[in-house]
Amino acid sequence: MTDQDNAAQDAGAKGFVQHRELLFAVVYNMLGSVVDTEDVLQETWLSWAGVDRDRIENPRAYLVRIAVNKALAQQTALQRRRETYVGQWLPEPVVTGEPDPLSRADSSSMALLVVLESLSPAERAVFVLHEAFGYLHTEIADMLGRSPEAVRQLAHRAREHVHARRPRYRVDARLQQQVTERFVAAALGGDLEALLDLLAPDVKLWTDGGGKGPATSPHPVCGRDAVAALLVSVAAGAAEGFAIRYRRVNGDPSALLFAGDAPFAVLVLDIAPGGREVQGVYSVTNPDKLARIAL
Repeated sequence: MTDQDNAAQDAGAKGFVQHRELLFAVVYNMLGSVVDTEDVLQETWLSWAGVDRDRIENPRAYLVRIAVNKALAQQTALQRRRETYVGQWLPEPVVTGEPDPLSRADSSSMALLVVLESLSPAERAVFVLHEAFGYLHTEIADMLGRSPEAVRQLAHRAREHVHARRPRYRVDARLQQQVTERFVAAALGGDLEALLDLLAPDVKLWTDGGGKGPATSPHPVCGRDAVAALLVSVAAGAAEGFAIRYRRVNGDPSALLFAGDAPFAVLVLDIAPGGREVQGVYSVTNPDKLARIAL
C-alpha cells in the first residue's frame, strides 16, 4: 500500500469517526439493540471504505443513508429473534453521560423505545429521522427511496400512534432522580405503603430476563396493587447486599443494581406528567443486555 493509499484510508477513517456518534444514535433508536447497532455500523464502515469518497459531496448524508437502510435490512433478523425470545422484550439499556449525545427530545428513553416497537420498520425510521433528528421529509425520501408524499404519510401515521400512547412531555431530571431513589428504597425495603404512594393507579411493570435473569411474568403486570404486591414479594426473596448506583440510562436518571462486581438489574422509571407518580417500571435483568455495564 502506497503512502497515498494510507493517507486516503486515514482520511476515510477520520470522516467515519466524525459522524459515528450520530450514526449510533440513529440506528440504536431504530433497533433498540446495541449489538445490532454495532453490526450495522460495521457494515456501514465497510461500505464507506469501499467507495470513491472524492465523488461524495455530503459524507454525513451519505453515511446516514447507508446506515438507515442497513438498519432496515437488519430488522428482519431482529424480528425473528424476538419471536423466539423468552418472556418480555425490552430495549438494551445504554448508560449515558451528561450532556447526553444519545437522547434527543426524549427519543431514546426506554418508555418511548417500547412504544416505537409497535411501529412498522419504515414508520419507525421516518419517526426517528424526522422527530428526533430533524430531517426533512424530502431528505428522508431520498434516504429511503420513497416519494416525499409517502414519507409524509408514514410520518403522520407514526406521529399519531406514538403521541396517542405517549404524549410529549419532559420530567425534571432532579425530580426523576428523587422519585427513583424513593422507589428503590421502598421496593428493596419491602415497604408496601411507600410503593402504593409512589405508583400511579394504572402503572405497568415490564421485566426482561430473557430466560437468563429474574423476571416476573411473560406479560407486563398492570395496576398499582398488583405491581406493589409483586415488588414486595420479589424483594422478600431477593438476596441482600446489592450495590446500587444511580446513573443516566437512555438519558433518564435510573438505578443500576450490582451483585458484587456483576450488574444484576437496570431499573428505569417512567414518571407521569406532573412528576409525582410512576406510570411505568422497566426492569432489565437479562445478563446479555447488561454485559456492557460496569460498576
